[in-house]
Amino acid sequence: MFIAGSISKLSPTDYVGFTFFVGCMAMMAASAFFFLSLSQFDKKWRTSVLVSGLITFIAAVHYFYMRDYWAAFGESPTFFRYVDWVLTVPLMCVEFYLILKIAGAKQSLLWKMIIYSLVMLVTGYFGEVVDPSNAAIWGAVSGIAYFAIVYEIWLGEASKLAAAAGGNVLAAHKILCWFVLVGWSIYPLGYMMGTTGWYNGLIPSGNIDVVYNIADAINKIGFGLVIYSLAINSQKD
Repeated sequence: MFIAGSISKLSPTDYVGFTFFVGCMAMMAASAFFFLSLSQFDKKWRTSVLVSGLITFIAAVHYFYMRDYWAAFGESPTFFRYVDWVLTVPLMCVEFYLILKIAGAKQSLLWKMIIYSLVMLVTGYFGEVVDPSNAAIWGAVSGIAYFAIVYEIWLGEASKLAAAAGGNVLAAHKILCWFVLVGWSIYPLGYMMGTTGWYNGLIPSGNIDVVYNIADAINKIGFGLVIYSLAINSQKD
């Protein structure tokens, strides 16, 4: 087992390993915060805050193993990262449905968002790990799924439901939309840095684990804090 004793192998100058460690601690702390705050919310918002805690908890567990994997092998833990994403990213999409239920969101929106996210992640994994010789094709499919999510929340059904809900829900929805548009954009860029395709002349290759780790913490904890703030503000009304 490489887990035992791996702390001693982490060099003080290993900034990648350091961000894995800090990411794990930050998301575990966020999970504790979200879980311990559940009792102050009524049923309408409790599920949303619970999901926020699950997202950061799942990520914290994976980051614990990813840090040890990096310390043991000095390689990007691609498999663990995709397992983390395939669990947490659909849950982040579920958050849109949960906050829009107040405006009449139907389960069709929920499943649409989940399917888009799974297509984005599975095709990304195939391009990066299973069939890297066709990474550009798999990446294109993954990118289409990503932009389908962006369209849905900015201009599609989710956007219309948020506008109908108005108030705190609309404000929270807009912030989450910016997280997806700006915060999530680092992932397709990282994919292009780690694979071979027509884009290599535009985007240099290299290790992007540090950026992934920082982006993961900001996006997942940030998502949860937006939901938490929405729940707090809605109970004041």
